[in-house]
Amino acid sequence: MENTINYERIEQAIHYLAADFQQQPDLDEIARQLYLSPFHFQRMFTDWVGISPKRFTQYLTADYLKTRLRQTKNLSEAAESAGLSTPSRVYDLFVQLEAVTPQEFKMQGAGLTMQYGFHPTPFGECLIGVTARGVSWLSFTAPEQKAAAFAEMQNVWRNAQFEEQNSVTALYIDRIFSDRRADDPLKVAVRGTNFQIKVWEALLSIPAGELTSYQEIAEAIGNPKALQAVGSAVGANAIAYLIPCHRVIKKEGIIGGYRWGSEKKRAIVGWEMARYEAR
Repeated sequence: MENTINYERIEQAIHYLAADFQQQPDLDEIARQLYLSPFHFQRMFTDWVGISPKRFTQYLTADYLKTRLRQTKNLSEAAESAGLSTPSRVYDLFVQLEAVTPQEFKMQGAGLTMQYGFHPTPFGECLIGVTARGVSWLSFTAPEQKAAAFAEMQNVWRNAQFEEQNSVTALYIDRIFSDRRADDPLKVAVRGTNFQIKVWEALLSIPAGELTSYQEIAEAIGNPKALQAVGSAVGANAIAYLIPCHRVIKKEGIIGGYRWGSEKKRAIVGWEMARYEAR
């Protein structure tokens, strides 16, 4: 619970920093907004991300983000150079995507048992759903939105049987958000159109700490003019963090929208880049 409360404060701070970056608010001013002492706020923020609030904000300026885009190679080269089959990149997850068959798509989960649970993460509370095929749902939520988050998952997998099994799903959360890495891939099983699957597969090739643009995704899937469709497919991703739609930003260096809120996206992008630079 304390981790969730602290993240809520951090997200408020990120919102304040993003809104007032041009005024360069100092530590005392930000801490006042959160009803914390400057010392407590600085320590809490640094414990969370590993760098100061000021440095974190510098990561998220448009100029810096554009530089990160320019540094990123094309997706296939980036994935190859990341060494995803070795433990050299501690913060990369080895994720294997599996799409349901067209018949399973139509059945909307009939015959499947979905075990689910709510858990704290570095980015607030989440809802995760897993089947025998792998992770099939991962969304961020707020304590007061649990019922709505569960209803959304049920709507996508409407014919599945649901069982709350926090002890089972906690093992997945521990692996996803810890710094430890297993040699075997973490499997995700998704429902989507052929086009969406192609976009989500492209997202999986973006290494942690790197960014790409919607245009680069469109080019990577051989459809350079399909920017709007790519944006829709990115937004339709129902497996947060594991399928890293947060690593796609606008070519102008603007973070852009996110299914779970733009501040959440800023938080994840900055958190990953801080760890990438620390290696």
